[in-house]
Amino acid sequence: MISPTLPAELKAALDARLQGFSRTDAAQRSQRISTTYRAGGGSGTIKSEADALAYALARMPATYAAVVASLSALAEIAPSFAPETLLDVGAGPGTASWAAAEAFSSLQDFTLLDTNATLSRLALELARDSTRLSDCRYLPGDAATNLAEVSQADLVVASYIIGELSEADQRKLAETMWAKARHALVVIEPGTPAGYDRILALRQQLIGLGAFVAAPCPHEKPCPLVAPDWCHFNQRLPRSQAHRQIKGAEVPFEDERFIYVALTRAPPAIRAARVLAPPDVGKAEITAKLCTEENVELAKVPRRDKGAYASARRWRWGDAVIAES
Repeated sequence: MISPTLPAELKAALDARLQGFSRTDAAQRSQRISTTYRAGGGSGTIKSEADALAYALARMPATYAAVVASLSALAEIAPSFAPETLLDVGAGPGTASWAAAEAFSSLQDFTLLDTNATLSRLALELARDSTRLSDCRYLPGDAATNLAEVSQADLVVASYIIGELSEADQRKLAETMWAKARHALVVIEPGTPAGYDRILALRQQLIGLGAFVAAPCPHEKPCPLVAPDWCHFNQRLPRSQAHRQIKGAEVPFEDERFIYVALTRAPPAIRAARVLAPPDVGKAEITAKLCTEENVELAKVPRRDKGAYASARRWRWGDAVIAES
């Protein structure tokens, strides 16, 4: 499993930008930006270099952790997938591109798209001295327009972007992203009921266009969960001192709730059940909520079955449970 913490190169680049930057000012800017996002706004409120840096310091760690977990799930289900080209849609400060570089060592060509020129400048500055991302291309202007004009890529990633769009624009963007994905598309959204609904709608739309679901679902059937239940996952990540100051937080970690879907052109090599909640480890048995090819089930693994029990003790929320041959 790839570490959920920012890569050393990215952390160093962010730390360098922090020199002389007021933590109090960053916290205030971050709070205003977060309030806008929670109200359904987009990145338009990020207008200055200080805004962009405050946003990156507050949101890059959690976004990176969610994206790298989602891409790792795809890599586990499609172990032979070795993309060379990436399209990062709604790239912001470039978080998903950094995550993709960690998840797939095969990637050589990175194209980033976002309408926010301030975030694009920050992304290029952060990537300037990177071993993998220094030659990345960041296309300014309307991301949807640029996406329609660029070439296909082996992998297309869109993180925390479709929630900023109207329902009609979400459908249009989903179709365009799928057309540009030569092999795979991964979309990540906040792990809220609304984020889950957006992912479900995109999933259904693109299955209708021939997509296969690699993760987290082990099938292309309708989601078997019934409201008020919804599918989402959690990634815990450590907070740096600067991160705690900007967040106004005392605890040394953060839990990022997210939902994702990884879609592929070819059927996945592996169909794995998915752990949908933290397993309950009891004295007599382990109980785990699993999404399987057939349905959602509560798997009960008795302690007396030592081999199976030992395996089940390693299950974590979001894990793929691959049947042993």
